[in-house]
Amino acid sequence: MIDTLSTEIGKGEERIGLEVADGLAVLTLCRPEKLNGWSWESTRQLGLLADRIRFDGSVRAVLLRAEGRAFCAGIDVTAPGGAITGASAAERTRNYYEGIRWVHERFAVLARLPQPVVAAVQGYCLGFGFELALMADIRIAADDAVFALPEAALGVAVDAGGDLRIAREAGAGWAKLLALTGRRIDAPTAERLNLVQLVTTREELDARARAVATEVAANAPLAVQGIKRAVDAYADAALASALDRVAMTAALTLTSEDSREGYAAKAARRPPHFEGR
Repeated sequence: MIDTLSTEIGKGEERIGLEVADGLAVLTLCRPEKLNGWSWESTRQLGLLADRIRFDGSVRAVLLRAEGRAFCAGIDVTAPGGAITGASAAERTRNYYEGIRWVHERFAVLARLPQPVVAAVQGYCLGFGFELALMADIRIAADDAVFALPEAALGVAVDAGGDLRIAREAGAGWAKLLALTGRRIDAPTAERLNLVQLVTTREELDARARAVATEVAANAPLAVQGIKRAVDAYADAALASALDRVAMTAALTLTSEDSREGYAAKAARRPPHFEGR
């Protein structure tokens, strides 16, 4: 069950931490023991924290980072409330459709913040993790970062629009290659494809990312925010309608037999056998 009502984050239940100081809001994925695996609750907390940042006049830029050896290794399949239910296949598909649309809305709160977002990425950046990083305005990667959209191998769609954002940054061909194969790429390749803007060492990642965010924060906020809005208006002109198609495709695939087979095969460490149903 997705919690769409609460505005509280329970003690010890934090998926994301927020600290504000010196003109920066620092959002930190803080479940390193789970490789910062994503969940419905992670999405809820992301939206809540982004809403808090939005109207904080002291915040000039946002730094998105993660604790541990991975930025985010994708969906946490062990998280509570992982599956959406329904009395029929049609109702379950409808509920997934609305659930994915809700995710898009929560992610948009981050992507559409007036303050620019700088992401610092290390280790695994897979699935939802990759999609989250792609919502930042500027991405800085450690040289050990690994990026992939493995969803098709599990029988599901790329459900948060990561493939669309790769098409925007790197071109449709690269978006299709990465999303249709699930192929992993390293940080230098991601930089060459314009998916990250800077690559640095793991040891220097936090300092380099914070320096870039601080550099942005030092500039005139009205100018900075206007530039971000103008570039996004141009780059994302067709994004809203495309994301609605993504939500429907995600709903259909998440309720398919192929997705059950994909997850079962991964758990059993065997090749999946997909039948297109």
